[in-house]
Amino acid sequence: MIRTLENDLSIIARISAVGVILKVISESTRLRFAAVARVTEDSWTTCAVHDLIGLGLNVGDELDVTTTLCREVHANQNPILIKHVSADSRYCKHPTPLRYGFESYISVPIFRRDGSFFGTLCAVDPEPADLDETKTLAMMESFTHLLALEIETQENLIETESKLLDEKLTAKSREHFLALVGHDLRNPLFSISAGAQRLLRKSHDEQERSLVELIHASAQRALRLVEDVLDFSRGQLGNGIPLAKEERRNLELHLKQVVDELQATYPERRIESAVNTLGTVYCDSDRLAQLLSNLTANAIQHGNPEHPILISAHVDKGLLTLSVHNDGEPLPEGILSGMFQPYWRASRTTLQTNLQQGLGIGLYIVNEIARSHGGQIQVTSNHDEGTVFTLTMPVNC
Repeated sequence: MIRTLENDLSIIARISAVGVILKVISESTRLRFAAVARVTEDSWTTCAVHDLIGLGLNVGDELDVTTTLCREVHANQNPILIKHVSADSRYCKHPTPLRYGFESYISVPIFRRDGSFFGTLCAVDPEPADLDETKTLAMMESFTHLLALEIETQENLIETESKLLDEKLTAKSREHFLALVGHDLRNPLFSISAGAQRLLRKSHDEQERSLVELIHASAQRALRLVEDVLDFSRGQLGNGIPLAKEERRNLELHLKQVVDELQATYPERRIESAVNTLGTVYCDSDRLAQLLSNLTANAIQHGNPEHPILISAHVDKGLLTLSVHNDGEPLPEGILSGMFQPYWRASRTTLQTNLQQGLGIGLYIVNEIARSHGGQIQVTSNHDEGTVFTLTMPVNC
């Protein structure tokens, strides 16, 4: 893909672990401003920021690169760490600390996996900090390696999205795309996930465990996205979504687990469930869990955050009914008629909303899972009742 500033800002915004990384850096070093910056010979741009001192920099803001120490990091491709500017003979009279009023400073280069320079992971504070240079640099460099992996993964996913949105994609290029997703994306994600699991078994530090757990969860979410893309491609190639049906006597447990996981992922949203004992259902429980996850994530994204999301499931007269309800502005009839088609998205007004929309294939996959179970998905949306997605399927088909 073409490496533009806009693309790089989008890539960093898509990496869910960035915010936690910056927070961990700030808490570990006691430097109250931390950021990911896109740095070139001519520019310095904020890609992500954690600011507890009111420095006033937001995503997309630029500084004159000639006034920053990141320019030296870019030129020398080596990190800079300053514990106390006023007591440091190299930097006590340097114009950059004098201009921006900081006493402690860290900047570590971020290299892409191909060796090219992306930018810096940096932190500053107007007060001096007692930094352990060896441990601090080791932590920062570990984070830059993780960011390099995530940047590469996101670039590959963006390329994949671009190919999916090309309506003239030939069958041969689709097969090549499947091979790309199956090998070039899943394998490194499996490696990240497996590595995080090994670190969890060895780590006893609570802060470190929290970060590793986030990395593992991010890798799992990326793997689920890849699986969605594979499911979509199989459906478009006429192979259908594969099912592993069997008699399930505890389907309600699988559905409740989905609700618990989503509530943990989105603690700021209230999710209420009324999932009854469902008896024996002949189904692919993992696929129905995927269906519920996609519908609930859609409700979280588009529903009114001030109102709870309501999930219910019950069996009556041989039919399983599973519904997801959210309040918000009703959807126009024109949107309702096309929302189960590939690449459907609601209208987007901001960059952040655009980044959260994903590929626009989640509801298409929901519909395919329902059809594969001999069921159907219906949606209603109005001012009085909000928006409700309802799956109806036979329990023994």
